[in-house]
Amino acid sequence: GDILTDENTIKEFSRDASIFEIKPEVVIAPADVSDIQKIVNFVSETKDTDPGVSITARAAGSCMSGGALNTSIILDFKKHLNKLIEIGSDYAVVEPGMFYRDFEKQTLEHNLLLPPFPASREICAIGGMLGNNAAGEKTLTHGKIEDYVLELNVILADGNEYVFKALNEEELKQKLSLQNFEGDVYRKTHQLIQANQALIDSAKPNVSKNSAGYYLWNIYDKEKKIFDLTKLFVGSQGTLGIITKAKLKLVPPEQNSTMVVVFLKNLDGLVTIVQKILALKPETFESYDDYTLKLAIRFLPDLIKILKPKNMLKMGWQFLPEFWMTLTGGFPKLVLLAEFTGKTHEESYLKAQNAFNQVKAMGVKTHLIKDEQEANKYWVIRRESFALLRKHVKNKHTAPFIDDIIVRPEFLPEFLPKLNKLIQKYKLTYTIAGHVGNGNFHIIPLMDFKDPNTARIIPKLSDEVYNLVLAYHGSITAEHNDGLIRSPYLKQMYGEKVFKLFEETKKIFDPKNIFNPGKKVGSSLEYAMQQIIRE
Repeated sequence: GDILTDENTIKEFSRDASIFEIKPEVVIAPADVSDIQKIVNFVSETKDTDPGVSITARAAGSCMSGGALNTSIILDFKKHLNKLIEIGSDYAVVEPGMFYRDFEKQTLEHNLLLPPFPASREICAIGGMLGNNAAGEKTLTHGKIEDYVLELNVILADGNEYVFKALNEEELKQKLSLQNFEGDVYRKTHQLIQANQALIDSAKPNVSKNSAGYYLWNIYDKEKKIFDLTKLFVGSQGTLGIITKAKLKLVPPEQNSTMVVVFLKNLDGLVTIVQKILALKPETFESYDDYTLKLAIRFLPDLIKILKPKNMLKMGWQFLPEFWMTLTGGFPKLVLLAEFTGKTHEESYLKAQNAFNQVKAMGVKTHLIKDEQEANKYWVIRRESFALLRKHVKNKHTAPFIDDIIVRPEFLPEFLPKLNKLIQKYKLTYTIAGHVGNGNFHIIPLMDFKDPNTARIIPKLSDEVYNLVLAYHGSITAEHNDGLIRSPYLKQMYGEKVFKLFEETKKIFDPKNIFNPGKKVGSSLEYAMQQIIRE
């Protein structure tokens, strides 16, 4: 592999898509599994004399929580461990450093798709998707990446690589009888779950998506009598071991889709509309706010470039309704995008037409999309708002810190005004976009990191927003995970007893704390705030 300590590399790996900057000592791009094993063994042996040494695995570096930042050793997977090893009839075997965009290109050639891709699909890699338990626009129908993991190859703290998959009772008995580190891990995790089953079951957040903490409630399926530790590694942000290979389930993509766009002037009828549309089973159900729409109009040339239309002028004309809204002040408070799929175009169109008719009958402005190019216009606004903000806004930075909250959709009309009120108290400019079908919203404020007030506002507003989310039985992160920014709030979300189980879990897998320290457990809000970008 490659060992890099030059200034440019260190600078590149000191940042991700979060609000933090942490310089590593060294970046190592392992060539193969044996390189990683040597590094794990070296760090394990050195830890007693040098407590600061540790390893953080990193794929594309698009994490918004600071999950891939560390002061010690960064393992760069994207340089060498980036191959698609095998595609079967309904699965693929892939290395963590492969970009999702390259992975999807190859799977689609076999008419197969990994549906839980995030909005960052063009810049993220498989390792980060596994580490964060990624989800996205198709999750409403197809679930999160945790639902697609068949097997994981993982290097544990003893330096050995093991294969983890769903085990039946007989297979579990065999693992429990092993007299090695793998056996210890199975025995201790099994005991932890058995001794605390009721507490663990009650800890599971009552929402359709969750990336907070360690998912102890997902390991043992009581009905099927299946014990599956892949459910623990997914979403653990590389804190329990290092994933070297994944076998992932794939599905055939739907070939035909039709979109309905709903323009809401206020949130009064939101629950009824959401319920009506969800009852018709859309594949995706997304939303963005008025500020996101204004942003799209402001930076229209960028959006048109992303769309790559054959006729630039015609594409410009397609944005005429949005321009008219700008001029007349008729901006909607919220735009909803519901996409219906089917085996034929007629099937998807009839489903969408049904939704269109039901919403229009409520007196709400609704639009039935006629072609794919027009649908792409709305998708680009939804997917690219964060990238546009990062690129164009001078003197201020996108600040993802309350960027991934979720509550059940029925609470949204009550919840969203309260949320807006909290943020507006700090006079912040921000966008809200997300997965309205799941009640999951991405809130991205713009902040000046040179202003000393920024580091004071972030923990204060986070605390207020998370208290509101928890009052509605939600989760502080549905997709983006804990990292540096949210790990300090896990005790607030789950309570002392469950958090202690997280600490025990970390000790079982990583007794010397060599894997990505300071995430999930052992975190510090004060430390995190000291690492905020200062430019």
